[in-house]
Amino acid sequence: MSLSLPDWSTLADTDDAQWPLLAAVLRVAADEYPGLDVQACAAQLQAHADSLATEVASISSLPLKMAAINRYLFQEQGYGPADDYYAADNNHLQQVLARRRGNPIALAIVQMEVARRLGLAVHGIAFPGHFLTALDLGEEALLAMDPYHGGHPLGLEQIEKLAAQHLGGQALEAELLVRLLMPTPVRGIVLRLLRNLQRSWDLQGQWDKVARCADRQLLLAPDNTSALRDRGLAYLQLGHLAAARHDLESYLKREPQAQDGEKISQLLRNAPVFTGRLH
Repeated sequence: MSLSLPDWSTLADTDDAQWPLLAAVLRVAADEYPGLDVQACAAQLQAHADSLATEVASISSLPLKMAAINRYLFQEQGYGPADDYYAADNNHLQQVLARRRGNPIALAIVQMEVARRLGLAVHGIAFPGHFLTALDLGEEALLAMDPYHGGHPLGLEQIEKLAAQHLGGQALEAELLVRLLMPTPVRGIVLRLLRNLQRSWDLQGQWDKVARCADRQLLLAPDNTSALRDRGLAYLQLGHLAAARHDLESYLKREPQAQDGEKISQLLRNAPVFTGRLH
């Protein structure tokens, strides 16, 4: 079946339940690599699934099926952490497939796509600080996994320890834990991928690409005021003063109690006044 990439406007207007994970994450990569071979990416994922099909079909236990998939991907095929965590290509799926290296969310996408092709329901979890996945075991049970560390299954104690590192001392009550482990829709996965990519471009001072990532986030989530601020700051770095002022003033209006409000206000006071037309 041929894979086509939807444009950003089409994605934004698509109901969350209908978002295609592979096409959406390749849409992100196509911003930087407009000529990427999407069919080759789909074929590579299918080849992984085909290599596993006989073994997985012979196993009755869902956790053991998943263990076979993880062993194949993370041991036999060598998928794992990239040496440079913040390299932009760790977010571009075709590069991850070629190099077998990526960040947590990209490795999770590979795992989810291969598992889906083998009939296993694996979803993403936008866990604080570290993207995870989970296998649906039925009857409200799940098997949490860490694709960044070989698909290692996570027990309750390990999940609590991971959460504690990012919750600032907040008690991890049962209700909060349930919320943290909720499946992340594809729109949310793409937004997190875009935030990661934006961070990579920011570290490189690639302000046009920072602005592009923030712009994509705003298209998918118009209420994302952090992306609005970040796009404004990128425009300021690029010298697009009218656009920067528009975004940053809008940010302050929508977030009057923002912790960085005074800093943003100071930037606006110090920025040259531009009275030209904003496009």
